[in-house]
Amino acid sequence: MERLILRDLLKWKNSGRRKPLILKGVRQVGKTWILKEFGRRYYENIAYFNFDEHEEYRQFFETTKDVGRILQNLNLAGGRKIQPKDTLIIFDEIQDCPAVINSLKYFCENASEYHVACAGSLLGVALSKPSSFPVGKVDFLGINPMTFAEFLMANGDENLARYIESVDKIAPIPDAFFNPLYEKLKMYFVTGGMPEPVLMWTEDRDTEAMQTALINIISAYERDFSKHPSLSEFPKISMIWKSVPSQLARENKKFLYKAVKNGARAREYEDALQWLVDAELVSKIYRSSAPGLPISAYDDLSAFKIYLVDVGLLRRLSQLAPTAFGEGNRLFAEFKGALSENYVLQALKNQFEVTPRYWSQANPPYEVDFLIQLENDIFPVEVKAETNTESKSLKKYKEKFPRETKLRVRFSLSNLRLDGDLLNIPLFMADWAGRLIGMGAR
Repeated sequence: MERLILRDLLKWKNSGRRKPLILKGVRQVGKTWILKEFGRRYYENIAYFNFDEHEEYRQFFETTKDVGRILQNLNLAGGRKIQPKDTLIIFDEIQDCPAVINSLKYFCENASEYHVACAGSLLGVALSKPSSFPVGKVDFLGINPMTFAEFLMANGDENLARYIESVDKIAPIPDAFFNPLYEKLKMYFVTGGMPEPVLMWTEDRDTEAMQTALINIISAYERDFSKHPSLSEFPKISMIWKSVPSQLARENKKFLYKAVKNGARAREYEDALQWLVDAELVSKIYRSSAPGLPISAYDDLSAFKIYLVDVGLLRRLSQLAPTAFGEGNRLFAEFKGALSENYVLQALKNQFEVTPRYWSQANPPYEVDFLIQLENDIFPVEVKAETNTESKSLKKYKEKFPRETKLRVRFSLSNLRLDGDLLNIPLFMADWAGRLIGMGAR
């Protein structure tokens, strides 16, 4: 499978200011595979050390902070000479090894000629603890589930991905491309972007194996909940996780603690929710009171929505059968368009540095699904999962914030077009939203 993060890894390799790298991402998103593939393509050798499989390796870091001695031990343990610049050193499953994480400071300061890349499950949780890593001495990269563009390449549809990449003006997509892209997007909603389910579908067209792969991933995540330092939080994390489909199925998708459990209060469950956020299993999107900069200054911390890390996992957790693939627009419209919103958020987070927000007002009720920041402009975004694309909330938003509204954006099943200041982007072009918004805002 071709993963676009390889470009970022190559930039890291060639950077004159390169530091040891920590690659973050949820379990089974492909961290180990991508580091090994990167090493295979761009280095002469790989020195791979797994601290879960070989706990004895941890002693190399616990007994000394001398990088020379550490490298000597690693050379002997690995049975292969580690060469500066020519060898990619991979430390895997480092989440439970504070000494390994701490050693990255000394690799940065005293052995910068060595190329070190690290990965592990629940790294977000581990690194959220005070003093877990040497500030300013490491580089970070995040690997997310496969994008729709990557799914197209894995599915043998490079021509469709190349076509969208070639679009350089706002104009309707010809049916010869629109119709197959629409069908491929339905496939992506079923499989999601986790590599194993994608592989089961793209190589074997095995729906049962794909379903099994998804449920195995979900089960692995649920086993990880028990790794919270306080065992009393385990059932709370599980209840929040399982409540996500019902939270998103409501017309007003604002997260409600009482929807997790009758009588539940924020102070009882906020630590459990934060664990899921730190683990990167869910995204927390705050309500914004106005489109100002910095966007975080306008956050309403009491109002937020949560989405899952992957649309395929949300579909499986919601127990929506893959047969919905053949039922017209059902996949896009099911659960009040929750799958479509989750998918669009995944695409936006990959493209924009600032985490999206959303905007709403209570009386009368209006809600704009997302606010995104591109350079110094804030753009309102609505996701329409059906053919009815009337955008009352976008209209109300413009009435309230006319000077700040340079362009309104709507994702839908309609074709690419610009109607005045309203840009309609087909759902299957969400991975290219940043470029299209740039065109429309000129």
